[in-house]
Amino acid sequence: MQFKRQPAGILATVNYAQLLFPDFALILCGFLVCRYTSLNRTVWQQVDALVYFFLFPVLLFQSIAKTTLDLRAASSLIGAGWTLGVLGVGLAYALPYLPLLGRHTDKRQHAASAQVAFRFNSFIGLAIAERLAGPEGLLLIAVLIGVCVPLFNMAAVWPMARHAERGFWRELLRNPLVLGTASGLLANVLGLHLPHWIEPTVTRVGAAALALGLMAAGAGMQLGALSKGKALGLAVLTIRHFLMPLGAFVLARLFGLSELQSTILLAFSALPTASTAYVLAARMGYDGAYVAGLVTLSTLLGMASLPFALGVLRLLP
Repeated sequence: MQFKRQPAGILATVNYAQLLFPDFALILCGFLVCRYTSLNRTVWQQVDALVYFFLFPVLLFQSIAKTTLDLRAASSLIGAGWTLGVLGVGLAYALPYLPLLGRHTDKRQHAASAQVAFRFNSFIGLAIAERLAGPEGLLLIAVLIGVCVPLFNMAAVWPMARHAERGFWRELLRNPLVLGTASGLLANVLGLHLPHWIEPTVTRVGAAALALGLMAAGAGMQLGALSKGKALGLAVLTIRHFLMPLGAFVLARLFGLSELQSTILLAFSALPTASTAYVLAARMGYDGAYVAGLVTLSTLLGMASLPFALGVLRLLP
């Protein structure tokens, strides 16, 4: 696989605020609808269940199953992506054991919010990769998404299952997001494809998952909930939007990535966290309002971390 060298000025064409605005607008819509209409929290609890048990698993399956994964050609990028993921998970898990932060960290709150530090919004990632490098960029970030989603979903479930005193493997095997990811990878490896006649329906289910998932995060959001864990929130967002891009910068050089691969890894490292983080926390019985607030802040911070990764770190010698 040959990659063309990208002109330095290409990054100037990316409008990060424009890319992130649709997600933030849907979160805001969910918040306003829940607070100021008759579609109150009782209604949105049912929406949460629909998104978690049906819409998002279908979306994950479709996204991974239809992706062309050229694992051999992108082996260095995969190694860097996995290493970056392990770094993010390790940093997130370590927070309760830090000398100053640990004594002020609620263990259940950490279990729910740790995922914010390493999970990512794949839809924004796909949009940015296409804007940066066209089909080649889409292919590379699709490979990263395909190999990292299983790792990140397992890492997100583990602390919540442990602190809820539930069996990890039992929770993992029952988790709809993990099942959607695993079945999509299996279909991809076996070369199975959805029939053409059902693809439009599945695509629409995926679009509904994204919109309703973000609106559900807004409906469950209580910004006041963030006051209960300011230090923890600051820590997980620092990992997501500062330490992860720095890690990607170092790993791109350690793994000898090409210019295009480095650009995609940096973009991947600086993405806002996954909107499904709220859904997962809420459905597993944790503080969904707190996680929803972190999702909102992460979406806003992406407007700073993406230019930092792609406009500062990428141009360093």
